[in-house]
Amino acid sequence: MKILAMQVLRRAKQCLQLANIYFQTDFTLPTISYRVRGQKAGVAYLVQNEVRFNPILLQENAQAFIQQIVPHEIAHIIAYQKFGRVKPHGKEWQQIMQVVFGLPAKVSHQFDTKNTCGQRFAYHCGCQIHQLSLQRHQKIYCKNWRYICKKCQGILIKIAE
Repeated sequence: MKILAMQVLRRAKQCLQLANIYFQTDFTLPTISYRVRGQKAGVAYLVQNEVRFNPILLQENAQAFIQQIVPHEIAHIIAYQKFGRVKPHGKEWQQIMQVVFGLPAKVSHQFDTKNTCGQRFAYHCGCQIHQLSLQRHQKIYCKNWRYICKKCQGILIKIAE
């Protein structure tokens, strides 16, 4: 992981340098950590000037992750530092990805997340089957929470095993 972390830092610095040249300014390098879990590959915390990456997805998809995900999150930081609060994947962010970094402005990744999600529980509504996390499953059974399908507005019901 140490070598991958060095490669992520090197890629982040490369992206920042491209942005510094393009915008003729000095952007501040964000703090980088590896505290993202679940299906997200990375998250940018704009005000804190921090990017967090998913260490499992990084290890399983190192080359693609460093090539696309690191610039994706750095572009969020640069967009915030240059333009202030804007739409997360709006025209400013897209400009940075496409023009400054020369990369496609992909909003989501296509990595396999089976090793990042932990135990899942099958629930159904009126239109489909949902896979809920252990945390949501426990909230339903321990705290009597209810989750509703965004498509059909039906209440999610546990499928008997």
